[in-house]
Amino acid sequence: MTDIIVWISGNILWGIPMIVAMLFTGILITVRLRAIQVRKFGDSLSSTIVPTVKSIGKKSTGGDGKTKSISQFEAFSAAISGTVGTGNIVGVASALLSGGPGAVFWMWVSAFFGLATNYSENVLGLYYRRKDKDGNIHGGPMYYIKYGLNLKWLAAAFAVFCMVAASGMGMVQANNITGTLQTTLGSGDNKTASSVIAVCVAVFVVFFTALIVIGGIKRIGKVASMIVPFMAILFIVMALVIISINITAVPAAFAMIIKDAFSFRSFGGGILGYGIMRAMRYGFARGIFSNEAGLGSSVIAHSASETKEPVKQGLWGIFEVFIDTFVICTLTALTILTTYIKAGVDDITSLAGTISESALSISAFVGTLGTFGNVVFTILMPLFAFTTILAWSYYGEKSAQFLVPEKYQSRASNIFKFIYVMTLAVGALVKNNFVWALDDMFNALMALPNLIALILLSGTIKKITENYYKRKKGMDIEPMLSAYPEVNEELKARVEKDQ
Repeated sequence: MTDIIVWISGNILWGIPMIVAMLFTGILITVRLRAIQVRKFGDSLSSTIVPTVKSIGKKSTGGDGKTKSISQFEAFSAAISGTVGTGNIVGVASALLSGGPGAVFWMWVSAFFGLATNYSENVLGLYYRRKDKDGNIHGGPMYYIKYGLNLKWLAAAFAVFCMVAASGMGMVQANNITGTLQTTLGSGDNKTASSVIAVCVAVFVVFFTALIVIGGIKRIGKVASMIVPFMAILFIVMALVIISINITAVPAAFAMIIKDAFSFRSFGGGILGYGIMRAMRYGFARGIFSNEAGLGSSVIAHSASETKEPVKQGLWGIFEVFIDTFVICTLTALTILTTYIKAGVDDITSLAGTISESALSISAFVGTLGTFGNVVFTILMPLFAFTTILAWSYYGEKSAQFLVPEKYQSRASNIFKFIYVMTLAVGALVKNNFVWALDDMFNALMALPNLIALILLSGTIKKITENYYKRKKGMDIEPMLSAYPEVNEELKARVEKDQ
């Protein structure tokens, strides 16, 4: 089964058609929005993370008291906890082993256009989100597909694929916690010790995930807003320390990335250009696995934000992909490459089959920092994985609710949560390559409906963006805050009140 799923994922779903679809969507949006990820990058910082840091400790006043929303930073933290996970560490290691250093370059390419893609997803997510009678906010690609394109069947397909992908993502993260602890705690070939660690991970993850997801997006947002900044800063500091120690190998690492990205070497008599396609395939697959731009998953969390302006939350999407890929993934790649270059390894792919992705990542920390690096990695990896597990539980839950009438949504939510936490136990116990292949497959299936919607609604994204910046310049025009007239009027009144 694993071999079949790997073949389908690698040769069909993540083959040339998917790469072309992702690139085409990102390029189209970039052109239509006149490279907003470049023009408004400064705005994305000044209107997101800067005011958030200044407001730490202050009580939020953006809600209306009736809507069960969360702050912009909590929405961002919940979303980035789904993107900044083991994909940034183990995923990068997997890309290096399978696709070579060149995969990092193609991660950057996918992320550059992903900045605009993720911005657009957030804009549409807020514009088409809906509120039920209890004040709960529902948003995501399934809503802008259904209400923006009037394609109910495609929206339902996205929701189904998202539920399965959520379970797959949870399994991957639980599996990576197991693999990390088995390596850092030195279970080695001791099958009994390895099994005990796997069982303990399964119990721990199931218990604490259930405890937190019962509280919904508010609890997930609060937990994520406490953990994410700590783990991200700790990882960045430790990675910079390792790279500084191996500073003489940095030029060689960058040279290796660029050279390998355009390698025309053949493989086993294969066609010319195999090296490029291999690097592109793993660079795009692991890059999107990491930052989720194009999948449409993180927008489900962003849609729960208390912000009234779709463009403002869109700018959070630009910052999210930037910090995820251009900062954390790049630091991971440089940490691994510089460590192995100094150790005399010229071809990182030669290690494939002899070392696991988790062990490759850990070796960069341990090889440079010794026991201290081992301790830090043992703390970091479970945190990265656990926050991702929490975020994806919410994505799957919202998808399950979308598929049933409103009166059955609470029941659907509880059923999904139960199934989700049970699959975490399975993920902690099964082999690594199976869960990676399974999640790659459903990530691709989930991306297809979302990409179709982004392409067909790119004109709407452009209008919303232009409307916002014209109003910022002082033009007296009707704001585009919601696709629904009555909601738009309500939000308009709240915006005017806040000014």
